[in-house]
Amino acid sequence: MAVDLSPAQLACVELRRAGFARLDHGALLRFLGVTPDAERATTYGALRGDLPAETAEFWDAHPQWIERGIVHVGKFEHYFELFRTRALPLVHGPRRIEELLREKPRSERERFYDERWNNRRWRWLFALFFSRFAMGRLGRDPEFFRYVEGSVAERILARTRHALTVLPTHANPYLGYILTGNFAGALPRYLRPQKHAPIRAHLGNLTLVRGSVEEAAAQHAGAGFDGFNLSDVFEYLDPETCRRMYGELLATARPGARFAYWNMLVPRCVPRELAERVRPLDELSHSLLDQDLAFFYSAFVVEEVRA
Repeated sequence: MAVDLSPAQLACVELRRAGFARLDHGALLRFLGVTPDAERATTYGALRGDLPAETAEFWDAHPQWIERGIVHVGKFEHYFELFRTRALPLVHGPRRIEELLREKPRSERERFYDERWNNRRWRWLFALFFSRFAMGRLGRDPEFFRYVEGSVAERILARTRHALTVLPTHANPYLGYILTGNFAGALPRYLRPQKHAPIRAHLGNLTLVRGSVEEAAAQHAGAGFDGFNLSDVFEYLDPETCRRMYGELLATARPGARFAYWNMLVPRCVPRELAERVRPLDELSHSLLDQDLAFFYSAFVVEEVRA
């Protein structure tokens, strides 16, 4: 089950589901915008009949998004486009970006970052473009920063250094997208060729729900859930709302169920009042964060419901 308050987010998932059901891997990449395609409107026409009426009405109202490719039309994608086209060229040119993304061992990535990439202009640009003010105006809703303390840019810069040195830059689809505008060198996991058939085979298991995650969990709990992938929802909430939401989800969890979620700028974990019922999996959490290609998060939390 996938839950979201945003009809736009759910419409994106519905259209992807229709694409996976009807298109082969190459055609799906073309339709979504990963590879060139002049026939996206025609493809959408073929998929439209598979969409719920509300979803079809949403996409009918935005044909320009279909024609561009829907992987490129989100607010954060637009923010990264501004960064890539307006800001980054003031610091690094295409050849240096290409060199950054070229496959090389970690020692060379670290040397390249220290000697060629991390100059004064890069640090100045980062402090400006990824400040609380700029991100709140251009990239994310300002309310997302209500509970953030300290410098936003400094935290993201530290994680970016990790992505450009510790993680293999050539195999990171998110870094590649930010710097080039597409998934040129590496694909996100759900778009990799070997994932196409398994995803298609299990599309019928996906239920989409519009609403709050705790309400959806209560309505669809049945015998209970074995896992919760909560993105970074907790950091946008005050501590009392986090405690209430976590408790309501916990009430629908089976023994051994796992909670998995990110912290980007606000530290959140199981509320103290519920800590006896949940076991933090700190070693696993740290290990997964070290490998996380979505590098801008500061923590990945995994917690297990005690039997």
